[in-house]
Amino acid sequence: MTASSIQDKVKKIITKLVTVCFWLAVWEVIYLAVKQEILIVSPAQVFSRLSELVVTSEFWETTAKTLLRIMAGYISAVIFGTLLAFLTHFVPFTKQLFKPLIVMTRATPVASFIILALVWLTKNTVPVFISSIMVFPIIWGNVSEGLNNTSKEMLDMSTIFNVSKVKQLYSVYIPSAFPYFLAGCTTALGLAWKAGIAAEVIATPRSSIGLQLNNSKVYLETVDLFSWTFVIIILSLILEKVIAFLLKKAIEKRKRTEVKDEH
Repeated sequence: MTASSIQDKVKKIITKLVTVCFWLAVWEVIYLAVKQEILIVSPAQVFSRLSELVVTSEFWETTAKTLLRIMAGYISAVIFGTLLAFLTHFVPFTKQLFKPLIVMTRATPVASFIILALVWLTKNTVPVFISSIMVFPIIWGNVSEGLNNTSKEMLDMSTIFNVSKVKQLYSVYIPSAFPYFLAGCTTALGLAWKAGIAAEVIATPRSSIGLQLNNSKVYLETVDLFSWTFVIIILSLILEKVIAFLLKKAIEKRKRTEVKDEH
């Protein structure tokens, strides 16, 4: 590691610390200006409450179950959206068949889906369903766009050399759709997280962050409301970093595979 790269990293760390300190200061100023703890609490109160929460088994059970619900919906939507994109691309009439479903999921408000899901499903499965139904149109749209932009030259060349349809799929279509798929996964993650938490707030399943937020509102526990909101933000950032890391590894693996194929 060169001296310039170390300096760059130090600058980035300092910049992030200054940014965090600035917004904490703004938060504290607003707290002091309002002087009503039922409306806003100080950063110190939130961090104090968080230090109490993180040492309890209930906190870890709550966060773990919320993560499992939302990620279950997210992963199932990624799989379903990808498969549907390939189906609608290679079997054209199915695009018209599934178009009403895709239009409906894009146009219907999240709250409407949550209320309907409460009628159809159990409280524990509502966040899974909502996360999934919000994510799959994004994945479908991105992968479909990638498949539609597949190089015509590559397809013509594979046809001339009598490349099988299966090999075309793996060597032409999938590489074309892959960058769009990765972009869709990144974009959809934030939506899955927000929609899943919203579903928990309304459905209030046991051992969920949404239930904690709802209880904080009902009992006017503003400190808990801010604390759990802070937990949501931190978990969202961690998830984004994890997904970004996994996607980076997937890209690197894909590049290594392409280099081997060239040789």
